[in-house]
Amino acid sequence: MTTIYDVPADSLINEAAKELKETEKIKEPEWARFVKTGVHKERRPENPDWWYLRCASLLRRVYIDGPVGINSLKTYYGGKKDRGTSPEKFRQGSGAIIRGALHQLENAGYVRKVGEGRLVTPKGKSFLDKTSFKVIKEIPELAKY
Repeated sequence: MTTIYDVPADSLINEAAKELKETEKIKEPEWARFVKTGVHKERRPENPDWWYLRCASLLRRVYIDGPVGINSLKTYYGGKKDRGTSPEKFRQGSGAIIRGALHQLENAGYVRKVGEGRLVTPKGKSFLDKTSFKVIKEIPELAKY
């Protein structure tokens, strides 16, 4: 059985984002076209489908790390802030984006709340494993394993 550990992360996230875009429960909010993904970023994302990529990436991250809280996800999606002549300093990613995406994934049935964190449901695990199988079929070098 193919799992998310058998395929490259970028291929899996891109394929999962395409499938999430087709679902009715995952919708890009109106404000998503105007926001930065964190304080450390200078501009907003250039990819028009970045919301679906972030949702797919969050789903994969919760699958791997779960149960995981929003604070640790903010740290994962953070980065170094350029402060001019001062040394760079780490800043966390946007919590509103992570919370909004997780709420949509919960409404779709892929993620559920457990105590202080989030965990992937069997439906979410099945979705990612089926997507991994699709990806492994498309990449001939991986198909032989």
